[in-house]
Amino acid sequence: MKIRIKRADEIVSYEVEQNNQTLLEILSDIKTKIDTTLSFSSGCRSEVCGSCAVRVNGKEVLACSYKPNDEDIVEPLKNMPVLRDLAVDMKQAHAFNKLAKAWGVPRNNSLHVSQNDAALNELQSDCIMCGSCFSACPVYSVKPDFLGPFALTRAWKYVTDVREMNSANIIEAVQTNGIYDCTLCNECVVVCPQGIAPKQDIVMLKNKSGVMGYMDPNFANSFGGFDLTF
Repeated sequence: MKIRIKRADEIVSYEVEQNNQTLLEILSDIKTKIDTTLSFSSGCRSEVCGSCAVRVNGKEVLACSYKPNDEDIVEPLKNMPVLRDLAVDMKQAHAFNKLAKAWGVPRNNSLHVSQNDAALNELQSDCIMCGSCFSACPVYSVKPDFLGPFALTRAWKYVTDVREMNSANIIEAVQTNGIYDCTLCNECVVVCPQGIAPKQDIVMLKNKSGVMGYMDPNFANSFGGFDLTF
């Protein structure tokens, strides 16, 4: 079986055997047996850490779960700096969590959290920040300051946390370069290995923003730029 890997500006082909192995196992075999210079990222090897995310034939996957086929083309994730070969720098992507204030402090930890309360953001809590949605998002090609799918999903997670004491600050933070820049194209939903739907979370953030008196600035500008917030 032939696996083709994008390295810098060229595609390098490797002949490998496929014995029901994952892509990550094959990459490890290539590195240990064929080409020790090949670079890629990996961690838990069990679909938990998200560090092995790559693109195969133009679609984002986790290398530790994907079973490759003959002539597959493996590339690094898009929209972030490539360190070498398939290894990318995630610092920029992770930095959007801070801009979106997507963290859970301060919070009222003395408050009882019921099962119904926990279910409100149970799925969003499964985000492993693998960067697949960041890579698949077409908005980044024209707007690199966009907060992005996983930062906005995490923002919604904390907005719906009953212990959260600063949800209004989070809603304010996602107004700029955030929820209104999303085109709802669904690409993030298709590639999420955890089955999360960032698009839906962004829609919910928009609804929450409207309840709190915010308005899509593009809509406001259509009325001559007047401040139409309540």
